[in-house]
Amino acid sequence: MKTDLKILPAGDSAVVAEFGNTIDPLINDQVQAMTARIHSAGLAGIRELIPSFRSLLILYDPGLLSYQKLTETLKQFSFSLSASGQKEKRIHLIPCCYGSHFGPDLSDMEKTTGLSREEIIAIHSGVDYRIYMLGFLPGFVYLGGLDKRIEMPRLSTPRVKIPQGAVGIGGSQTGVYPLDSPGGWRLIGGTPVDFYDPNRPEPVLCKAGEYIRFVPISSCEYYDIRQQQAKGLYQPKIRVKKEAV
Repeated sequence: MKTDLKILPAGDSAVVAEFGNTIDPLINDQVQAMTARIHSAGLAGIRELIPSFRSLLILYDPGLLSYQKLTETLKQFSFSLSASGQKEKRIHLIPCCYGSHFGPDLSDMEKTTGLSREEIIAIHSGVDYRIYMLGFLPGFVYLGGLDKRIEMPRLSTPRVKIPQGAVGIGGSQTGVYPLDSPGGWRLIGGTPVDFYDPNRPEPVLCKAGEYIRFVPISSCEYYDIRQQQAKGLYQPKIRVKKEAV
């Protein structure tokens, strides 16, 4: 895999490693591969790694790791990012109750798209969405892969409060609100799964580079899962696929 790595200083204790200027799964693969490579190397002086769609922000301690040494190391790592054979595709199966009070904007989507409610749900739940990055809120996943037929503009006036677990569409993206928050995305459903729980050993449910697939459920199933989760008895299923790379 050829990399077009650019390393840019970001103040006196951070650099940005850019791998391209478009949102593309192959570019994001390089971002995730570099993140994993730095983690595995255990470089002294690395303070934090923040991956995004097409770049990686690297915060470091200049007292332990010089800018020159860091950039040289990143360039060396970039030559070994190409992969061959197979890789695992981890897909989190996320239950979602569509419509009703969970998805107040679903009716408007029917009018705007010309699709029936059943068609919208089938389209939305028929895709493995790639997690390109996390941000905005703890556990908020930025997903790629939304079908153009169900793209929707954001609300002209954002809601003051969107409930935790709301599943929405904003432009060409779909996602889940992990906490109560203001927001302008169109709400089409809700998941009973906590994407962020500070009391878990791993507070954030998913990682960048993994995938999400929404699984339609009824409102009764929604509340059953909420009860199970409150007792620590529920964990979303994960499907693992092998992919050629």
